[in-house]
Formats: sequence, C-alpha cells, structure tokens
Amino acid sequence: MKLLLVEDDAQTAEYVRRALGELGHPCDYAESGIDGLTAALTGSYDAIILDRNLPGLDGLAALTALRAQGNATPVLVLSALGQVDDRIAGLRAGGDDYLAKPFSFGELIARLEAIVRRRGGLPDSQTQLLVGSLRLDLLSRTGSRNGRQIELLNKEFQLLEYLMRHAGQVVTRTMMTEAIWDYSFNPGTNVIDVHVSRLRSKIDALGETPMIRTIRGAGYRLDAV
Repeated sequence: MKLLLVEDDAQTAEYVRRALGELGHPCDYAESGIDGLTAALTGSYDAIILDRNLPGLDGLAALTALRAQGNATPVLVLSALGQVDDRIAGLRAGGDDYLAKPFSFGELIARLEAIVRRRGGLPDSQTQLLVGSLRLDLLSRTGSRNGRQIELLNKEFQLLEYLMRHAGQVVTRTMMTEAIWDYSFNPGTNVIDVHVSRLRSKIDALGETPMIRTIRGAGYRLDAV
C-alpha cells in the first residue's frame, strides 16, 4: 500500500512511518492540514491516515474539503479524541474508519487493510486460510498440511493465522508482539522466536520444505510451498 500520513506529532509520525517501512509500505508525510490536503489532492494513495488536531487546517475540515473535491481515497482518522461523538463526527465528515490514540500498530495496519479491501470490493471474511500445502480452519481452529493434522495451542494458532494472513510478506517481531501478545513495547524476551521454533516443528514434517523463513534483521516470512 502507498500511504499518506498527516500528523503533527513528530514522535507518533516517526513510529508509524518506521513501522510501515518495516512492512515495505511507502508513506508520504505531511505535518499540517493544508499540506496534507494538498498532498492528498495531488498524489495517488491507497489510503490516508489523518490526525484531527492539525495546525493550519483541522483534520476534519481537510477531510470535508477532500470529499468535496470528489476524492474517494479511503481515510482512517487517527485522533486522541476518542469519545463516541468524536468518532461519529469523523465518520460523518467522510472518514472510512476511526481509531483513537493510544493505538496498537497491529490494529492500525489491520484497519488500513480493511478499508482498502472494502474499497476494492474484495471479500473480507473467510473460514479457512490456504497457503501452499498448509490449511488453517478458523472455525475449528485446526491446521493441516498435506493431509496431516496439526495440533495447535492457542498462541501457536494465533501466530500461524497471522503469518498466513501475511503470507509472502515480511512480518516483524514488533507486529507479532502487538498483534498476538497485545504489547505496544518490546517485552525484552525471545518469546516470538521460541513460539516460531515450536510452530516450525509442527508444520514442517520430515522431508517437507520449511515454510517459515527467518529474514535477518527484520522478522519472518511464510512462503507457499
């Protein structure tokens, strides 16, 4: 996804841009409402992340102006204003989704994927995931590979589901920590590596091609084999 981030808080902007960069998503950046609106109208983006309290032009005013110009780029409003009335105002101004701060990056990227998927008319619900020879049933919470049943503990199931939903993509340890363990900080342990090691031992039987690759300095990638 190519994204535009309109955010005046330097620390938040750096965090989001770094995390998006780890996933390979290019992200343009604007610090004010006016600069953000200009970038949105002159550039081409899959989605826009828009703060509300912006200098120069309020985020919702920028969003209203964007829609008035006929621009239908999906917009996720990201704001410290998280009350019900605030969320309603954001959606009625033309936002496709609304996420209150503080937030989890894993939830942010999931919501971005959802609004881009909705705009493209793609299905957003599945009961099974299939990557190469690996199948995961989301209802029974069981896995199988080449017809061989795979018993999964809860965290292993969550980890495998996350990897399969991002198959072919590099998934960072930060993403997995936030998405599965609900931490927004580095817990300072090797919990991710331990669980990936256990998962590998379950999905790769003797003679089968390993599916989870370690990407040095980044994280892991599940490939279809």
